[in-house]
Amino acid sequence: MDATPAQTHLWSFLRGRRLAGFRFSRRHPCGPFVLDFFCASRRIAIELHEGGDFQADRHRRRKQRSEFLAARGIGVLRFGADQVLSHTDAVLATIAFSLGEPSS
Repeated sequence: MDATPAQTHLWSFLRGRRLAGFRFSRRHPCGPFVLDFFCASRRIAIELHEGGDFQADRHRRRKQRSEFLAARGIGVLRFGADQVLSHTDAVLATIAFSLGEPSS
């Protein structure tokens, strides 16, 4: 699967420990799911959604995914693709705040 423009854009800020020194992986497998981005040290997944992703069936699957991840101690941050592309600084600030301080 090819990355969306929003995924490519956000990855340019997350890769190589560019965000507060945290390491992220991209397209991280987790059970039956593949996470868009994952920070293992903080157990936080970042998921991006396109504009049409708010249909009832997708909402149900997203809820199941969240429950699966929560049962494994993984928190999820969700952003719309338009947020990532139009308000990148705010998205990055939210992610950084959720990560807290990097461990030494």
